[in-house]
Amino acid sequence: MSMTGAPMSTPRLKAGIFVRALIRRAEVEGASAFIVRRGAEEAGAVIIKVAKMDGSVQVLNQTRDGRGALVWSQPLGGWTDEARAGQWCDKQVKFDPDLWIVEIEDRQGRAFVDEEIV
Repeated sequence: MSMTGAPMSTPRLKAGIFVRALIRRAEVEGASAFIVRRGAEEAGAVIIKVAKMDGSVQVLNQTRDGRGALVWSQPLGGWTDEARAGQWCDKQVKFDPDLWIVEIEDRQGRAFVDEEIV
């Protein structure tokens, strides 16, 4: 709590820095990663599409849990096909023009995030 009694929030990493670090982390581990859509450098939300190279894709969306901690939700309920993932991402961009979309191509299906995937 702050001195005013309001809950203190954890400082948020700028979206552009997070995306570049995510891409570097994936590449160091032998995966390919690239920006599909560049959002707002300072505060854009991030969606990650993980492609296993077998036609299946997992979409992860940044959100906060009940305690306010950053987690990654699976808005499509887990692995799906590229067309469905693409349609969902296109719809999100219409609602949030500041949105980043990062695609990771990894046969093991790794997302390279530290936060929990729920």
